[in-house]
Amino acid sequence: MNIAIVIAGGSGHRMGQDIPKQFIHVDDKPILIYTLESFQNHPQIDAIEVVCIDGWQDVLRAYAKQFNISKLKWVVTGGSTGQESIRNGVFNLEGKCGLNDNIIIHDGIRPLVDDSVLSDVILKCDKFGNAVTSLPYNEQIFVIDSKDSSVTKKYIPRETLRRVSTPQAYKFDLLDKKYHEAFERKIGIYGSSYTNTMMADLGVCLHFAAGSDKNIKLTTKDDLEMFRGFLKNEKKSWLK
Repeated sequence: MNIAIVIAGGSGHRMGQDIPKQFIHVDDKPILIYTLESFQNHPQIDAIEVVCIDGWQDVLRAYAKQFNISKLKWVVTGGSTGQESIRNGVFNLEGKCGLNDNIIIHDGIRPLVDDSVLSDVILKCDKFGNAVTSLPYNEQIFVIDSKDSSVTKKYIPRETLRRVSTPQAYKFDLLDKKYHEAFERKIGIYGSSYTNTMMADLGVCLHFAAGSDKNIKLTTKDDLEMFRGFLKNEKKSWLK
């Protein structure tokens, strides 16, 4: 099976709104529902689990019913950090899915995930056991001088870099074992750590899958306006 874990456990303070950003409405639909529709409509996705910010679980279930997200099987309460939220979602699937099932982890505030991106991350996970959505890095990266932060003499060749985001997929057996290991050893679970960085910290070789520049993360008000622009300019055939 291919099971999606959609992470919607954050409060979204940087958006500056009164409600969590994943529940902000754009064209009369919550952002999170746009995200869930991408998984609902993909033929290879068998089930969806949402890790939800506490207090909004019933709201999520009501929206899922309203917008016909029939693949939603589980709603799990998020943790105090992103990694705790993902861990909660992973541990909830123990005994509910097979060790060889693909678990696709995705940010609930990335509502523009393409079918082709989802298909490729599943394909690569089937082949290699894991897959992370990625894109080339097209900007120049310079390293701040250790003695004067206003100057630099060193750069990182951009052809050696990849931008990695979600969706990312892992066989359940690997994912479950590594989350137990990470929290027991307290490795790869702090700060901005995510599943991919945790896996690298624990010595797992990650495999790149296709990405899309459209797959933006809605963090600020400017991101929200960009999302509205995509909705206006995209062919409406992909919308319900």
